[in-house]
Amino acid sequence: MTDATLIRDSYLAQIRRKRAYSTVILVIFVAMMASGFQLANGRNAGGFLSGLHRIFDFPAELIAEAVDRAANLPGLIWFYLPALVETLNIAAAATLLGALFGGFLSLMASPGLAPFPRLVPLVRRFLDITRAIPDVVIALILIFMLSSGPVPAMLAIAFHTTGALGKLFSEVNENADVKPVEGLQSVGAGWFQRMILAVLPQVAPNWLSYGLLRFEINVRASAILGFVGAGGIGAELKVAIGWGQGRYDAAAAIFILLFVTIMVIDQVSGHFRNVLVKGR
Repeated sequence: MTDATLIRDSYLAQIRRKRAYSTVILVIFVAMMASGFQLANGRNAGGFLSGLHRIFDFPAELIAEAVDRAANLPGLIWFYLPALVETLNIAAAATLLGALFGGFLSLMASPGLAPFPRLVPLVRRFLDITRAIPDVVIALILIFMLSSGPVPAMLAIAFHTTGALGKLFSEVNENADVKPVEGLQSVGAGWFQRMILAVLPQVAPNWLSYGLLRFEINVRASAILGFVGAGGIGAELKVAIGWGQGRYDAAAAIFILLFVTIMVIDQVSGHFRNVLVKGR
């Protein structure tokens, strides 16, 4: 048997093993999903399947009331505009803080760039932890400590953003050319000087692109956190929905504000990401 035949047989055997492992994992995943759904459906009040036919009842009631009171929508949109501005401020401040801390930690977590290579695994595990804890959980803890308001929401989103952007930034850092870094090091430049002058100019476009993308996500997250008492337009939406019929026109106005805002942010940030990354 020739060497080429041995290599081919070994390669095919590896492929068969990988396919077998993938099949086993897929079967286990499907079984866990099915059992989890059965458990959740059994504990849900009334059962999920028995109430499935009513899934469109709330949207139908909201739209019907909004149409009947369409004349109130412009005034309601103007009334809830300050709450939307508060939500945008929460998202912007959280994104800025997360980008600053995430950028610094990403450099500490990048092999070849970190000033303390032995701390790279520790920093990466810390970034994993910040991504693993949901921002809603962090917000609830901070609300218990600091009371309700926009500050707990901003800190919770910033904490989660630090982990998310730190991971993305570190992957960008690994593709940076280290020759400028080595050149600056050879003439005695310090670590901060090497990072600012040699690394940041290479990674800045991708960093900004990821930062804009994360800002879109944080706008939605800050609106959701309003439901747990973190302020912003989400808190106003919770009140409008909580009052039920008679306030669905207010809920519709808030939904319109959120939809238009997220759509505009998506288009604007998408344009700037293309300009930064592709130059057009």
